[in-house]
Amino acid sequence: MSALAILSQPGTKITTCPLTENGVTRVLKFPGYGRRGAVELNALRERLRQACDELDHDFWPDDISLRDDSLVDFARVHGHQQITDVYLLSLAVKHRGCLATIDREVALSAVVGAQPRHLKVL
Repeated sequence: MSALAILSQPGTKITTCPLTENGVTRVLKFPGYGRRGAVELNALRERLRQACDELDHDFWPDDISLRDDSLVDFARVHGHQQITDVYLLSLAVKHRGCLATIDREVALSAVVGAQPRHLKVL
């Protein structure tokens, strides 16, 4: 199921954090993005604000640290590509939410307390 199809389902709630908002901004500002190229920053910020206002949206602050031994089992992290996913999954576990991702390699077992309900692979 596509991300757009999921977002259009009644009752779908999304959550952003500074890391995800920065990631969206970075991708959409990339000069090679889409047929029309990069989106102008003020327009991009306004679109992000509008989407968050129109959707059932929560904002989670970046209020955890990978320095906290109680969050992540680094023996189960197999490379630098997993760091952001492990961080976002840890944030979802803390806030009793769910990380939605297209990455099939997210190590659920790397995050202390993570259950299948905390991870949705699209």
